[in-house]
Amino acid sequence: MEKRNILIGGAWPYANSSLHLGHIAGLISGDFLARYHRIKGDNVLYVSGSDCHGTPITERAKKEGITPKEIAQKYDEEFNKMFNGYQFSYDLYSRTYDEYHKEKVMKLFKKLYDNGYIYEKHENQAYCEKCGKFLSDREIVLKCPECGLETKGDQCDNCLHVPTSQELMDGNCIDCGSKVTQKENKVLYLALSKFQKQIEEQTEKVKSNWRINAQNETLKYLKQGLLDRAVTRDLTWGVDIPVADYEDKKMYVWIEAVLGYVTDTMKLCETRTDCTWEDFWKEGHNNKIYMCHGKDNIMFHSIILNALLLGQEENYHLVDTIVSAEYLNFNDQKFSKSKGIGMTALEALDLYNSDSLRYHLLANGPEKKDTNFTIEDFENTHNSEILNKFGNLVNRTLRFKELTEVPNGKLDKNIKEQIEKTYVEVGDLIEKLEFREAIRKVMELVENGNKFYDEKQPWIAKKENIEEFNDIIYTCTVIIANLSNLFEMVMPTACKKIRKYLKIENPCWNLIEVEPGLKLENIEPLFTRIDKK
Repeated sequence: MEKRNILIGGAWPYANSSLHLGHIAGLISGDFLARYHRIKGDNVLYVSGSDCHGTPITERAKKEGITPKEIAQKYDEEFNKMFNGYQFSYDLYSRTYDEYHKEKVMKLFKKLYDNGYIYEKHENQAYCEKCGKFLSDREIVLKCPECGLETKGDQCDNCLHVPTSQELMDGNCIDCGSKVTQKENKVLYLALSKFQKQIEEQTEKVKSNWRINAQNETLKYLKQGLLDRAVTRDLTWGVDIPVADYEDKKMYVWIEAVLGYVTDTMKLCETRTDCTWEDFWKEGHNNKIYMCHGKDNIMFHSIILNALLLGQEENYHLVDTIVSAEYLNFNDQKFSKSKGIGMTALEALDLYNSDSLRYHLLANGPEKKDTNFTIEDFENTHNSEILNKFGNLVNRTLRFKELTEVPNGKLDKNIKEQIEKTYVEVGDLIEKLEFREAIRKVMELVENGNKFYDEKQPWIAKKENIEEFNDIIYTCTVIIANLSNLFEMVMPTACKKIRKYLKIENPCWNLIEVEPGLKLENIEPLFTRIDKK
């Protein structure tokens, strides 16, 4: 099969507070796909970064008496530590305040303006007389006109409704509580409505590759009719507007953050000789683009990003695949730092190993519906599946009493067929975004390996038929070797250990065997039991 150019974009987390396990559950699909496509031999770029501009960071900096950049830097450093801890294999994880990103985004913005997709408009905007400033949507609190719950003006956390500019006028200033008033302001708008037909056609062409929530959410906006959106903000912290007479305004974060996938690719490819950024972002390069995020980010990737690409008028390849997770709850409640519900992603790493957390979040995660995380469920997953099944197969095979090397045995024919079938089935499921089912298929191979071991009874064969013993242990060792490929996307640390033990250089997506006579030295258990006390 011809090598594909695979671009995987992980949503840019907002550098304003710590990330919790729900965020990991929404983003880990990007790393899962990046590792899979690398094993398949594709040319992969996996990119993301910290979203560092906008009103919340500006307001928090004001309250803490420091600069917005200091706020963003603090959380960017925390995010990097967290993503490294969870083994996310980004090719580049950057920041939106990097000069490279800002410079490239300004050029892309100017191209949209020059092509007639950004226009000026004078309009009445939300204004707070007491604070003496124009208010962004996030600086307004109101009752959601759709579900009736209190929400900030950017998007309702409950029903995902985005309030209109008119609906915002029924709100109050989040800082002082004053009733919102109106004042005329000069604003630049993205003519999103001009892309209605093209985005409808693109959506129809590729929506079968999307999760169902992405299909429904995107079609909802298209059915309503795309509305033009303001692209300038009255802020001092952000990306400059490359248009005359707009020196006192900054770019909306939603436009510059999603273009970060493009700027990250440009930056990466400047250091590479085997590809150009156009290989991933222009038509005709056997390329595929994944966007991985939570369901609250769908329209920014299925509609906004595609509109920004279309507006360049440079034959951009549009987003093929939307991998949009549902929400992860904690003990049947929404994660909430203020209410003490849940744990941050780093707190979880202090308690548990990253492989087990990754496995649980992928095997039981919010793939098609909201799911619930409890400590009890997680510990059961670790002890009963990861330790007792996978860890046990590895431990009792490679650490069999007095076993010092891989025996010169024959691979069982039925097991060989099972392994080959597993590669095919798991690959098909991953390409269909059925990650939970793919993991279940790999665990079936683990279970079959344990069943084979138990039925063949190598502890008896060692005494009575050494040739049969050699075949049993060799067959189980081959299963383990192939599990280091098949589980690489899920438990990379454990799989790396297995490859080290069995002298396997790199993972691949086909059946591999093990060299008989290979010394088995310093084999340690992959996992330890979690004491529920």
